[in-house]
Amino acid sequence: MNDTITRIHAREVLDSRGTPTVEVEVHCADGSMGRAIVPSGASTGKHEAAELRDGDAKRYGGKGVRRAVQNVLTEIAPKLIGRSASDQGGIDRMMIDLDGTPNKSRLGANAILGVSLGVARVSASIQSSPLWHYLSNLAAGAWQTWLNLQDEVGRPLGRIIPPRDTPSLPLPMVNLISGGLHAGGNLDFQDFLFLPIGSRSYSEALEMTVEVYRTLGSVLKQHGFEGVLVGDEGGYGPKMPENDRAIEMILAAFAKTGLNAGKDAAIALDVASTHFYHDGRYHLRDAGGESLSSEEMAELLGSWANAYPILSIEDGLAEDDWAGWKILTSMLGKKIQLIGDDLFVTNPERLKRGIAEGVANAVLVKVNQIGTLTETLEVLRIAREAGYRTVISARSGETEDSTIADLAVGTGAGQIKIGSVARSERLAKYNQLLRIEEQMGSDAKFAGWTRVS
Repeated sequence: MNDTITRIHAREVLDSRGTPTVEVEVHCADGSMGRAIVPSGASTGKHEAAELRDGDAKRYGGKGVRRAVQNVLTEIAPKLIGRSASDQGGIDRMMIDLDGTPNKSRLGANAILGVSLGVARVSASIQSSPLWHYLSNLAAGAWQTWLNLQDEVGRPLGRIIPPRDTPSLPLPMVNLISGGLHAGGNLDFQDFLFLPIGSRSYSEALEMTVEVYRTLGSVLKQHGFEGVLVGDEGGYGPKMPENDRAIEMILAAFAKTGLNAGKDAAIALDVASTHFYHDGRYHLRDAGGESLSSEEMAELLGSWANAYPILSIEDGLAEDDWAGWKILTSMLGKKIQLIGDDLFVTNPERLKRGIAEGVANAVLVKVNQIGTLTETLEVLRIAREAGYRTVISARSGETEDSTIADLAVGTGAGQIKIGSVARSERLAKYNQLLRIEEQMGSDAKFAGWTRVS
């Protein structure tokens, strides 16, 4: 058959930080080839699937991935040669079983994910289908399989929210100012982001974003922030005395570009609070060096949400502060988007717990946090059924691979968080979305922004 896998190759390449990562090529009988590169994060949750690194200090400070590459070549490839590439679910489950650990630490989530995404890419190629369209069909098929299984065991299906009828272009959530681990700890909070909520199409949202980003650069210079470098994700990295100073600069950029804050333009925060959570308290430099309880931290974020046009907060509380997350959700969950990243780590079981406990109302989806495409689609399904919002996300250590752009469109996720409109590994995804918008033509749908209610 044309989709029979005939060869799998892997190699060590470099990500946007010059750190090694895994690239995989999957070849099929008809001559098609699918290639994927695996990203890596700096701000990682402890519950994420495990990357496999060599630990050899003589090469790349121990960050080499030759062991993961060899696992693809010597353990995974022999099991997949001769299989149909169209069996995405079966291939992913086989790799999970072959690894045999709860977090993919034996073979490495980076090895497994490279193969998983390579299989999807070659399957789309065999079908002469755009990747976003292939992923849309794959997600719909996985959804229907799940519905059939539930129906067989007599589960009531009345609550289930079906997938979006058609793929849609996502609203971008764009990094403007970086802090935390993305910019050398210059600010407590990790990212201050732009939501182009007044845009009517993806291309208009991107145009608006570029204008705001460039204007912000001039605003920072006018306020004495000279020689500002950019962080890992392309956001400006100024050294500021207070976190809310970053918001003031962004609001000044909105005004200078003629955007109405709260109507045309809004702010999102990635607090990444796990990184300043110790001994049960939040240690913010911005709070005069004092430590805050979970309730106090939630109150601080609530005061910001009341004072500024903030519509989304990611990781406002730490990854295992479930009690604190309940407080924050009770306080803000009906007003703004509360995203779990380190909290959920794209893990079906952690997301199910959050839903059961009424924690957060959105999930950040990073394919390398869980390690296979099939499990990623499962997380999107679970979130969709529960009415949780979904945001497809890149990592701080990114590559030229643009798969997540197609994933966001194909699954109708609604939002995408790539980074800023600087650095080519970010623009690879933004530009792919422009291509997809053009491919879809008059049928292109834009998710836009819907208020939390």
